[in-house]
Amino acid sequence: MIEEMIQSNQFITLIALLLIMSVVVTKFSSRLGVPSLALFIGVGMLVGSDGLDFLSFNNAEVAQMVGILALIVILFEGGIQTKWSSIRPVAGPSVTLATLGVVLTSGIVGIAAKFILGVSWLEAFLLGSIVGSTDAAAVFAVLKGKNIRNKLEATLEGESGTNDPMAVFLTISFIQVITTNEASVLGMVGSFFWQMGGGLIIGILLGYGASFSLNRINLDSSGLYPIFALGFAFLTYGASSLFQASGLLAVYVAAVIIGNTDLAYRYSIVRFHEGFAWMAQILMFILLGLFVYPSEVFTLTVMIDGLLISAVLILLARPIATCLSLTFFNFNWKEKTFLSWAGLRGAVPIVLAIFPMLSGIEESPLIFNVVFFIVLVSTVVQGSTITWAADRLGLTLEKTTNPIHSLELISMGKTNIEMMEYEVNEKNFVAGHTLEELDLPDKALISAIVREGEVITPFGQSRIQAGDTLYLMVTKRVKKQLKKLLEQKVEVEKESNEKSRA
Repeated sequence: MIEEMIQSNQFITLIALLLIMSVVVTKFSSRLGVPSLALFIGVGMLVGSDGLDFLSFNNAEVAQMVGILALIVILFEGGIQTKWSSIRPVAGPSVTLATLGVVLTSGIVGIAAKFILGVSWLEAFLLGSIVGSTDAAAVFAVLKGKNIRNKLEATLEGESGTNDPMAVFLTISFIQVITTNEASVLGMVGSFFWQMGGGLIIGILLGYGASFSLNRINLDSSGLYPIFALGFAFLTYGASSLFQASGLLAVYVAAVIIGNTDLAYRYSIVRFHEGFAWMAQILMFILLGLFVYPSEVFTLTVMIDGLLISAVLILLARPIATCLSLTFFNFNWKEKTFLSWAGLRGAVPIVLAIFPMLSGIEESPLIFNVVFFIVLVSTVVQGSTITWAADRLGLTLEKTTNPIHSLELISMGKTNIEMMEYEVNEKNFVAGHTLEELDLPDKALISAIVREGEVITPFGQSRIQAGDTLYLMVTKRVKKQLKKLLEQKVEVEKESNEKSRA
């Protein structure tokens, strides 16, 4: 009994040290020029049974389950922070890259894998399917904080958030053909369209249902709202899986809907999921690092084969797939070049590479090791040069000079009070007016004005200017009325003045 308690305490201490080490790693990853995801994997390999032997882990089922759970959290957080106004104009190219682009990439890589690895055609195309999609965890993490043009960033985020169903469909289809030889092409095509369509429908329904519930329910603590939202994320995946639809697509769609709704306690929800997504990434990549055996991956044969396939993927397959997929969309050659270079591979290919192992496919160890090495190459080479590539192609934006202001409230229990943040521009009716001239609804109070980085204490004669950020204390009952006033345009004021004069 005492020995078991000591072992448990040692395990908890080791997990704590791993988390602290991983957070510290993120601090220095940007200075080193290496994405933190690769360093997380390195931490896992270091403490694994093939490294310092602090932890021994080789359970494929658990690795797969943890990977899927982490992907749900990461996709949900990414979707919540995705602005529909940014992604809507590029929905067409994003979906095309997520479907046709994945098929083309998988096919070209599969042909290369056949001749490089010497496996069967089906096993070669299985490997191509596994590495065919970009990875949401890697893309969201690498693009965060980069000043890349909104059009390109939105395209990459939209593609990475919606291309997992195609990769999963192709991977499972080839596994079925290899293991059963009874798979029907017509049945597989129908299954794909159901997975995409069903995932989309379920994601929309539960996304609106979650938004409605989050705004209507009155919880005792604001800290419960993020957990409530997270529950809907897992419910969305579970419900989709029960109907054999794409759970990952449904989660991303639901998150986009929730994130673009006027939510109560938005800051609490967003900040919680941002931190939780980081923890999910850390645990997932450390666990995948524990699962792999470096002595098997970093052999001369695997590294040479992996480098050759990586070169085909990065320099041939992805560029061809990108150019063909975007033929009928308004992208110039610089933008296509950047989109092809920014097609990062990450956790999804590694998790998918576990599927053949669970299915007992003969070449599954080779496939897993090669896929793992390809992901490392993609993460280190492409992930560390995305900003450089954008700069060289002239696709970066100027850094914003206005600071980002955020203000969170400590839980107010059942008072139904929340804080609204609103940035004023020159077209807003409130710009140029003093506070006493504004007909603010009852139970609404401007508590602070931030102007050029300085906080201004508001009083009746304070005049609002374009560029000001207003923080308003408001009850839920008058929130819509206040929002209508704030969003009123100057043209509306002119029309009302002309009518009063007439």
